[in-house]
Amino acid sequence: MFGVSSMTTELRKVAVKKPGLSLKEADAALWHYGDGFDPYKVEAEHANFVLALENSGAEIYWMGEDDQGNADAVFTYDASLMTPAGAILMSPGKTLRAGEQNLHRTFYMTHDIPIIGEIKNDARAEAGDTLWLDDKTLVIGRGFRTNQAGVDQIVNILRPLGIECHTFDLPYHHGQDACLHLMSLISFVDTFKALVFLPLLPVGLFKLLLSKGFYLINAPSAEFEDSHTLSTNVLALAPGKCIMIDGLPKTREVLQDVGIDIQVFDGVALCIGCEGGPTCLTRPLLRSSQ
Repeated sequence: MFGVSSMTTELRKVAVKKPGLSLKEADAALWHYGDGFDPYKVEAEHANFVLALENSGAEIYWMGEDDQGNADAVFTYDASLMTPAGAILMSPGKTLRAGEQNLHRTFYMTHDIPIIGEIKNDARAEAGDTLWLDDKTLVIGRGFRTNQAGVDQIVNILRPLGIECHTFDLPYHHGQDACLHLMSLISFVDTFKALVFLPLLPVGLFKLLLSKGFYLINAPSAEFEDSHTLSTNVLALAPGKCIMIDGLPKTREVLQDVGIDIQVFDGVALCIGCEGGPTCLTRPLLRSSQ
């Protein structure tokens, strides 16, 4: 059983991928990795993160270890999107990640998980620019990683499922070389609670969230900038139960102040160093309240 249409219901099945040889040997400047990147620490940090997922009760599915030259393949969230009916293969907008969806194609075929669509031709889309608002609503960020053609194809694939899409432009911020996904600006941490960085949140999305009854938790700006936007990348294991990168005490405090149960892991070398947080390290395959 597979299917996802929520960011916060209990994470029951999840695909992950070990840091590959290409990541350990990566040219940090070429891949736009930061000063914190340490190829000697990424494997241990990833293992500790996966252990936390296992301890939460999630069933782990391992993608193949061969990353086919793609250092970013460890961030399994982006190259495909799971829906209630099966997976959509995306087409990453970061040039160095071109073709990464084929690693996901092989994985889904191996596990007999249906693929219901694929982003093709000049369209570009990364799942980090998507956000399940509820069972019938997907939010899409249009920016440097997801173009209008990608948005259009996602909309067309989801329309037969009765899923409505809302699209918002993302800010320029640090430019096209940096990784700024929609999910860089917002993480749902409980059924109707979201951690957001308000100064960069699209106004239309702000209004949509309020209209849906969401309580918005503003992420402390200093930690947002110091972590290269990774402070707002928080993974919900279940409603109100989350995991985030260690070393962000102010962000952790604002979450705990509104009743969110937080556990942390060391992610300086892998997450902050490589521009991908705990959500990015997962490809949820099943989220379910039962």
